[in-house]
Amino acid sequence: MGTDKLTGRWGEALAADYLRRKRYTLVAAGFSCRMGEIDLIVQNRKYIVFVEVKLRKSDAFARAADFVDLRKQARIKTTAAFWLSRNETDRQPRFDVIEIYAPEGMATQKPKINWIEDAFQ
Repeated sequence: MGTDKLTGRWGEALAADYLRRKRYTLVAAGFSCRMGEIDLIVQNRKYIVFVEVKLRKSDAFARAADFVDLRKQARIKTTAAFWLSRNETDRQPRFDVIEIYAPEGMATQKPKINWIEDAFQ
C-alpha cells in the first residue's frame, strides 16, 4: 500500500473515531463499487450519512472541502444510491464532508477536524 493510501486510511480512521465520539455508529469504511467510493458510512437514530474525508496539510491554497467538486459529488451520490439499493434503511440520507488538517502528516499530534454536515444535496 502506498504512502498516500496509508495517509488516507489514517485520515478516515481519525474521522471515524471523531464521529463515534459524536454518537454515530460506523456502518462501512472504504465502500467501493464500479460507480465510485465512499470513505465512511455512519448512522445515528435519524440519518444514514455518506462521508467524504479530505486530508490536507493546510488550507492555505483552498479549503479541503473545495476539492469535493460537482463531479465528485455526483459520483458519491450515485455510489450512495447503489449502496441504499442493497441496504434497506428508514434513516434519512445525508452527505457530509470531514476536513482534516495535519501539517506534519501522520506525525501531526493534534490534527484539526472540521465537520461539514449536509455539505451537498
